[in-house]
Amino acid sequence: MRVVEDIVQRVEVNPDIMVGKPVIKGTRIPVDLIVKLLGEGLNIEEILKDYPQLSETDVKAALLYASKVLSGEQVFPILQGETR
Repeated sequence: MRVVEDIVQRVEVNPDIMVGKPVIKGTRIPVDLIVKLLGEGLNIEEILKDYPQLSETDVKAALLYASKVLSGEQVFPILQGETR
């Protein structure tokens, strides 16, 4: 798990940078942008070409950070026939 912890340390949350959005440390590139680009079908090489200040490890850190955030999310399922 040490490797995962080291990678996630590449993500910074600072209220003075992008109003506190998680970004890759030393940049103003938000984690959600990287995840979105991957979801839209770009591969790591394409992202690195568009954002040369990033490394492959930074892209992986964005994914791991998003995974950690989502794993802590609480889900409240709605039963069939139930309304909100």
